Amino acid sequence: MNIQIINPIEYPDWDDLLFTSDQSTFFHSSAWAKVLHESYNYNPLYFISIENSKLKILLPLMEVNSFLTGKRGVSLPFTDHCPTISENQAEFDEVFEHVIDYGKKANWKTIDLKCCVSYLRGTALPYETFLTHDLDLSQNEQEIFSAFRDSTKRNIKKAVQSGVQVEIQNSLESVKEFYRLNCITRRAHGLPPQPFCFFKKIHEHIISQNKGFVVLAACKKKVVAGAVFFQFGHQAIFKYGASDPKYLDLRPNNLVMWEAIRWHCRNGFGTLNFGRTELKHKGLLQFKRGWGTEEEILNYYRYDLKENCFVVKNGGIKSSYGFFKVMPAPILRLTGNILYRHVG
Repeated sequence: MNIQIINPIEYPDWDDLLFTSDQSTFFHSSAWAKVLHESYNYNPLYFISIENSKLKILLPLMEVNSFLTGKRGVSLPFTDHCPTISENQAEFDEVFEHVIDYGKKANWKTIDLKCCVSYLRGTALPYETFLTHDLDLSQNEQEIFSAFRDSTKRNIKKAVQSGVQVEIQNSLESVKEFYRLNCITRRAHGLPPQPFCFFKKIHEHIISQNKGFVVLAACKKKVVAGAVFFQFGHQAIFKYGASDPKYLDLRPNNLVMWEAIRWHCRNGFGTLNFGRTELKHKGLLQFKRGWGTEEEILNYYRYDLKENCFVVKNGGIKSSYGFFKVMPAPILRLTGNILYRHVG
């Protein structure tokens, strides 16, 4: 096979080429590549093979060069699920050998794959394991609603009865409102927020280009919850959610999700992915399971280029730190601005 390395930001008609493969997703798109490159200065290295004007193989990578976490190839940073496109074991093996060879010459420490690679099952232990949830949108709204858990239905009705109002927006102001809520949520979870420039780039390359939107819930004109969704072809993705904990008893998050589901259903989308969830986050898992979703295991793999093998997680970055919960908000935002590019 003719494997070549391209930059999707510069490659002519990259997204049109993606649509020649039924395995492509939003996270393979040039818009997402632009967001990651311009926010964190990662170098895009997409290993591809084209046959008869169709995309046959794709293993997308970004080079993360950090004095804190080392020089690595990641497929892809800050991405929930990034499948490698290939049709069989031989194709995957060949493209991955090209990646290994490149990584060794570039002095990478590791190669991270954020996908359930069927060709690795039984031969490599996952580095990390998550759960992911998909909602089938092929039915009508009433059929979709009837499949929700009873508590989910009650929460939607409670939000409506409490006077919660939901709007779907694509303005930069709506992104700023979501970011305010995101800072509150990240602090409550013991994490710094992402840099605002990251969300500004999401608006520039995704939301303002009609490839996604922000859903905001307000009560008495105060925005209390929100979510960010992406779209690609007939696929929709719930990427980020945030809310003010003082208003959770109004169940605004449930109404935000329901209105997003209704919009995607009415506009011909086939599936809505709810992103990844850590196994220990029981509350979030309960929320996502309440929507009639199909749950699947999502494995991430890490290949150590010095050891020449896949490795399992041993310590490293945690998902929550208590000291972030008490850190002043301006210092917490500054910390996020400094740290995020190192952990992609």
